[in-house]
Amino acid sequence: MQVHANEMPRPGAAAVNADEAARRALHFVQHEAGFAQVFTINRAGFPVGRTMVAVCNDDWTVDLVQRNVHRRIEHVRRNPRMEIVWTGPSRADSVNDRPHVYDFGLPVPQVVFLRGVAKVMDDDLLVATYEKQTARQHAKGLTRAPHRQPDEVRAELVGLRIHPVQVRAEGVGVGATSYTWLPNDGGTA
Repeated sequence: MQVHANEMPRPGAAAVNADEAARRALHFVQHEAGFAQVFTINRAGFPVGRTMVAVCNDDWTVDLVQRNVHRRIEHVRRNPRMEIVWTGPSRADSVNDRPHVYDFGLPVPQVVFLRGVAKVMDDDLLVATYEKQTARQHAKGLTRAPHRQPDEVRAELVGLRIHPVQVRAEGVGVGATSYTWLPNDGGTA
């Protein structure tokens, strides 16, 4: 894991170690962030972003289950490289008091960037992923989305599993420190 201070020296501060930073980042994307910004590459080679639900698993793979009518599915079929970004408010202990360039007087927000390679789920994985996430949401009392039967899932939805090649987390350590690592999931950069 690469750790970068991204600020002027901070004498005497206890740094957050790499394992704790990764744990905080995973907790943030799984329990706090909610929506993510998902970027694909269009036919002209430009990144295209949209906000959507991106479920991050414990191994940093990400499941995207969505209606099968979106243009982003064709983007992924042409170019499976993607970037997913979760952003949220600053941690209560966040500081940004040693900036290199500008002082905006704001604490560092929590942000996790996941770069990965998408693979379209087969029907069995799509149905299992949909049912697992639907059960989680129903257990929380969140039941307003339509409940689909397996043949409706196969007919109306498509699933992507994003295999991570790099994760970068900001705002999970002290000050502007960033943490970058390469999950070992078998994706390709």
